[in-house]
Amino acid sequence: MICLGLGTNLGDLEENLRMALHFLEPSVQIIKSSNLYESEPFGKKDQPWFLNMCVLAETALTPQELLEFCKKIESDMGREKGEKWGPRLIDIDILLYDDRIIEEEVLTIPHKQLHKRKFVLLPLSEIAGDILHPQLKKPLNELLNSCEDVSIVRLH
Repeated sequence: MICLGLGTNLGDLEENLRMALHFLEPSVQIIKSSNLYESEPFGKKDQPWFLNMCVLAETALTPQELLEFCKKIESDMGREKGEKWGPRLIDIDILLYDDRIIEEEVLTIPHKQLHKRKFVLLPLSEIAGDILHPQLKKPLNELLNSCEDVSIVRLH
């Protein structure tokens, strides 16, 4: 079981997410999708708000193959390398991959900021609230309830 976070704040936001979900299939079989959430920009405030969602899915890809696959989708959709926390056409993050803990130069699972970001925890808790964070050993909905992120995240 994997959890992915998707976000966009450039162009047709709903269409960007729809296209990304389409491109994930059939290599990634989506089991459950969250609602869409609008969130104020994190880190760099002078940019459009984001539209975010999370999916619970299954895949036969290894974590490294999944990372390459997600980066290829981002590139194929027109994402260009930009500034950290800057605007983006599409962003696909691997949040969880089973209960694995991976710390490599280009891949960290669980996502290292997962427990600190309400725009990820809210949609993720909606679809997988009982799943335990492999390092913190707490359910995702509990992490959401104790999250100190005060940024605005609202149902779209």
